Amino acid sequence: MNMQEAADHADGILDATLKAIKPPVKWGRSASRSAGCTDFKNDGTGKGDVKQSRYVLTKISAERRGSFMGVVERHWKRSGYKITSVRDSKDMPAIFASTPDGYALALKIGYKGQAFLDVTSPCVNEAKVSDPPMDTLDPDDPASKGLPYLHSDFWSATTPAPRKGSD
Repeated sequence: MNMQEAADHADGILDATLKAIKPPVKWGRSASRSAGCTDFKNDGTGKGDVKQSRYVLTKISAERRGSFMGVVERHWKRSGYKITSVRDSKDMPAIFASTPDGYALALKIGYKGQAFLDVTSPCVNEAKVSDPPMDTLDPDDPASKGLPYLHSDFWSATTPAPRKGSD
């Protein structure tokens, strides 16, 4: 596998993760990031890894962050991914996981409740990686600020999420 194929696979993992979030959230893409892999002497190996990212534009309230994290965690477990670490923080929680084929996954909540999803590939054969298609944004567009700004009746609500099975 080369770096472009790894980037495509990482995009597939991100797309499937975002499709699992119900109700859906709006999101944007970040540019691809790639780096060379080195050996124990810090010499190049002819291999590299790729990181693909998404950022969520939907406001996820503090009251709904746990539910949001839970949806993603359950999807990852159903997909056969192993949860490797959880950052149990009220303001900036995170979940980290790995796939059987060596990809590292992260869901992190950052400043102003901004959710970020990242997938980093294992070291694969070096190749040029095309940036994913991204929208050109007007500097006055709220999306250009990179912070969540879209309201969701569910994800932005300031009450805890209803429990499944309760009406």
